Amino acid sequence: MALEELILRGFYPEIATVLAVDRQLWCGSYITTYLERDIRTLTAVSDLSQFERFLVACATRTGQILNLSELARDIGISVPTAKRWLSLLETGHQVYLLYPYFQNIGKRVIKSPKLYFTDPALCSYLLGIQDREILLKAPYFGNLFETMVVCDFLKRFLHFGLRPSMYYVRSRDGLEVDLVIDLASRLHLFEIKGAATITDRHAVSLKRLADELQSQVQSAGIISCTAESFRLTGEIMNYGWNDVLVS
Repeated sequence: MALEELILRGFYPEIATVLAVDRQLWCGSYITTYLERDIRTLTAVSDLSQFERFLVACATRTGQILNLSELARDIGISVPTAKRWLSLLETGHQVYLLYPYFQNIGKRVIKSPKLYFTDPALCSYLLGIQDREILLKAPYFGNLFETMVVCDFLKRFLHFGLRPSMYYVRSRDGLEVDLVIDLASRLHLFEIKGAATITDRHAVSLKRLADELQSQVQSAGIISCTAESFRLTGEIMNYGWNDVLVS
């Protein structure tokens, strides 16, 4: 399956594996069922249309650092309400919060989590993206690609019954790495780039963080939209998306 189709159809078995299933109808029905049944069951949300706007606002922020105050302001709700609704989405496994890695990096690190929708099909649907042409031109393409990759790693941890030991790094002095995976106290660093052309400049933050953490780092690489994987420079690999994602 092409990358664009994978993002548009996501990970839910019915829509992902049965191409005859209409994506728009399926996603629309899922959202309606989720709002009308699950949300009403879990809590008393008095205004479902406002909650749906909250869902869309979260979708526009997938792959970004969460600013709860800004999110609440945009929807016209209080910060406690936004926090409660976000907790509902977490409980329902609709969103995932990726927290920062801070060991040996100190107070420079931005402490807010990054927000990810757990399925790129629902996220792209909420963003109004109907087909591959719109997706490729959309300003959200890079964020959706990052969302798909992060949630693919999340899925691997959960399938093995493991607690996801996944983090990100962003510091106030410009250091930024999208994904840090801690396996047996050894770190694997990844930058996630929604681009088909990768050069040395894409590895600057990876090199910097690897130099800072030194022996703690077992591997470092970029996950990108390239057709093939290749060694980029020194110890840093570029992994084409098709060689990384679980089939």
